Amino acid sequence: MIAPRTLGLFAAAGVAALALAGCVAKSDVAATGTLTVTSDDNTCVVSASSATSGTLAFDVTNSGTQVTEFYLLADDGLRIVGEVENVAPGAKRSLTVVAQPGSYYTVCKPGMVGDGVGRAGFSVTGETIAATGDDAEQKQKAVDLYAAFVRDQVGQLVPAVKTFAAAYASGDDAAARTQFPSVRAYYERIEPIAESLGDLDPKIDYREVDAVAEGLDWTGFHRIEKDLWVPAQGALNSDGATPAYQNWQPSTTAERQGFADGLVANVQTLYDYVHGTAFTDALNTQGVAGLSNGAISLLDEVAKNKISGEEDWWSGTDLWDFAANVEGSKMAFSLVRDFAESKGDSGAALVGKIDKAYAALEAKLATYGSLGSGFVSYSQITDADRRDLTDLINTLAEPLSQLTSTVLS
Repeated sequence: MIAPRTLGLFAAAGVAALALAGCVAKSDVAATGTLTVTSDDNTCVVSASSATSGTLAFDVTNSGTQVTEFYLLADDGLRIVGEVENVAPGAKRSLTVVAQPGSYYTVCKPGMVGDGVGRAGFSVTGETIAATGDDAEQKQKAVDLYAAFVRDQVGQLVPAVKTFAAAYASGDDAAARTQFPSVRAYYERIEPIAESLGDLDPKIDYREVDAVAEGLDWTGFHRIEKDLWVPAQGALNSDGATPAYQNWQPSTTAERQGFADGLVANVQTLYDYVHGTAFTDALNTQGVAGLSNGAISLLDEVAKNKISGEEDWWSGTDLWDFAANVEGSKMAFSLVRDFAESKGDSGAALVGKIDKAYAALEAKLATYGSLGSGFVSYSQITDADRRDLTDLINTLAEPLSQLTSTVLS
């Protein structure tokens, strides 16, 4: 099973380091000098494992047979501080970043898919570096980092879906059930991107009740989910009224292969989109408002579908989706928090409320498990638990709803 590349549900440390980091001119490289990175199909070797804070340059050489990428990740292993992509075999590319004191990870991604290879710790010591550049430049850096985050998540989703779909199509239901919630986490972190692509999200992630209501062919994760967790006779569908087996039978081997192939193809379409100019242009058009609105949208997704237990109706794996949505929301927020905080006392107060609310929600989720170790089934969540979670979501949603207007003020 391919697990999410994250060390825990969330790591609060390192947000400021990410917010102040960004690509800069290589001529500004600090006394630490240029670091070399040698990447091939199986390894990613960095010439040093530590550096002094300031402007760092990584010269990346691809000696492998596949196009590769190089990432500098924050201490949670999820947030991207800097990345250089499309390094062709035999080619050299450079990544230059302003690195704040803290712990990081380096990793290469041959083929531009999967978890990557040669992941290693990288530490930065010294003094905190003040942000430079005008406001527009810093905002563009935030948008660029979010684009890199989305591409990274979809790049991990592609092989994970292929492995999951193959297990399902072959009838290895035990393996597919184990993989199902972890594979979906990649998708749930960046769900608003897929939702903006017309019928792609319905093909990948529609629930049965939504597909029926809109007269669509039901495909994707949740169609496969119903095969993997066959409901008990007499169970009700997610509308609470229709018998689960009404006009439905478990899929044949040929039908399973068709649903598996369709999911793989639609995820590949998503991958092609986020690696194309249309995606970059769309993010640039939205600017930092798109990031703050994305943070809000993912939280709305939790409130709309996850808290009711209707998202993963058959498997009861809603808490994995819940946690991944919140992770994606916090990631987007982390990229714009400095802009909000810079808007005087009111902006700083708003950021403080949001930080506190995220922490409270994370702490509550942690009582049920984690994305790394797994969560309890949603059937074990009581009505009182749901009320508590709803209250925590609402407490976060209120200040988060003010984020966009504050950032743009």
